[in-house]
Amino acid sequence: MANYRLTKNAKEDLKRIYRGGLLQFGKAQADKYLDAFFERFEQIAQQPLLYQTIDDVREGYRRSVCRVESIYSRIDGESVEIMAIIGQQDLDDWL
Repeated sequence: MANYRLTKNAKEDLKRIYRGGLLQFGKAQADKYLDAFFERFEQIAQQPLLYQTIDDVREGYRRSVCRVESIYSRIDGESVEIMAIIGQQDLDDWL
């Protein structure tokens, strides 16, 4: 399994994270931070079972910590769906 796709919510999360990084740290750091997510998405797609299950939060979801954010994903057939990227927000509001 080496394919992944981002949900609309995950795309919005990335935009929010990037904008925040851009304002706080500048373009070079925001770009570097964003790149780390895409590297992790690839890793998740390569070995999705490696990451912690969080059935107590949402059945079928897995979590991977990337820097200070958590990436929530689920296996969907032959690919991985990245559901959300959440930092300090309340999980109930995002999942």
